[in-house]
Amino acid sequence: MTDPLLVALADIVGAHHVLTDPDVLGGFSTDWTGRWHGAPRCVVRPASESEVAAVVRACAAAGASIVTQGGNTGLVGGGVPRSGEVLLSTRRLTDIGSVDVAAMQLTAGAGVTIEQWHDAAHEAGLDAGVDWGARSSATVGGAIATNAGGSRVVRFGTMRSQVLGIRAVLADGSVVGSLSGLPKETLGMHLPSILCGSEGTLGVITAARLRLVPWFQRTAAAWVGVRSTDEAVQLLAAARSLDGLDAAEILFAPAVQLTTAHLATSVPVWPGCVAYVMLDIARHEDPTDDLAGFLADVTSPECAVVAVDEQRRRLLRLRDAVSVAISAEGVPLKLDVAVPVGHLGELVAQTDTIVHALAPDARSIIFGHLAEGNLHVNLLDVDEPNRDALTNAVLDAVIALGGTISAEHGVGVAKTAWLERARGSADVHALAAIKRALDPQGLLNPGVLLPSTS
Repeated sequence: MTDPLLVALADIVGAHHVLTDPDVLGGFSTDWTGRWHGAPRCVVRPASESEVAAVVRACAAAGASIVTQGGNTGLVGGGVPRSGEVLLSTRRLTDIGSVDVAAMQLTAGAGVTIEQWHDAAHEAGLDAGVDWGARSSATVGGAIATNAGGSRVVRFGTMRSQVLGIRAVLADGSVVGSLSGLPKETLGMHLPSILCGSEGTLGVITAARLRLVPWFQRTAAAWVGVRSTDEAVQLLAAARSLDGLDAAEILFAPAVQLTTAHLATSVPVWPGCVAYVMLDIARHEDPTDDLAGFLADVTSPECAVVAVDEQRRRLLRLRDAVSVAISAEGVPLKLDVAVPVGHLGELVAQTDTIVHALAPDARSIIFGHLAEGNLHVNLLDVDEPNRDALTNAVLDAVIALGGTISAEHGVGVAKTAWLERARGSADVHALAAIKRALDPQGLLNPGVLLPSTS
């Protein structure tokens, strides 16, 4: 090890935690989709906040850029190296504090997985307010950095709503933040809100004070076939009155067909349905009868079922496995977008028209979170030359409908060129000013979130 920076990093974290073997680096160098990849200068794995701070100071002194990576489950290239950066892995920041039951809070290191957060909460009779399929590998730090959402946003909000305190290392190695978790602190600007969604461009998150929620263990789900997106939206409007609505998901028929084949399983499918809505109810008392009564009032009995126990678990597995099933078919063009719920039907129709015109042989696999108007548009069998044209046309349609080009996975490197069009030049200039103030050398995750000319 002759690189002076690598020697300095080894002195901080130990030589075993400065990785340079190309075979080992491969697992850190490509994102979950297989589309974004690069070669890091090295991977460094600090085990404490003080080690993170020392690593950042050493990199700053050497003028070395840093990409921070958690579970590497990102879909827009924001957590993988691009041109020889030091990759700072948070996987060893795994301390979990004891649950404060009275405050309904716990403190977790940035490398704690969402599943571990759930497990710690459950041991205390409580729960975590976010959930998604990659829960066993996605980390708290990564979820905060991208303001991740998942299936329970309809009830508990995105990751930003779960963060009551934060600790982070800035680009000069200074440590900021608090883990006191005071819910009524009004002392100046809210640092967790600034760092949440910043995608590693403002600081390296080391730990967070997290909100816990009640653990509702009596559950039931509805599986409803709909003949149009507008019909799904009408069902959602009625379902918002349900006590204990925990998730409202939509899976279009091609997504159901692909995923059931991948899992070698089955779910109820009715002729003529273009999509299926899953409503998940969680309460302290059994919701089955109430849910069945609701369905009898709002939909045709031949196109709806109430699912409990194993049948409900099968639906949850189906929902969680859609992305895995898509990736098993190839590298998709992924567009995570959202529009006002009332415009969902227009978005789906315009997307179908765009795909038919620009890539008629592509397979369109769409699913998402109905209550937030958030669709994951996945296009398979798209030639590389067509990817930009499809992206431009779909995102243009989203913006025209008053939507957002990123609803869950962040901007990363995939959508930086679209940020100004979506947010406006004044917003981008303000964000760039914050970036320059906290990271004047531009060392933290360069090329992510903000256009390079900002």
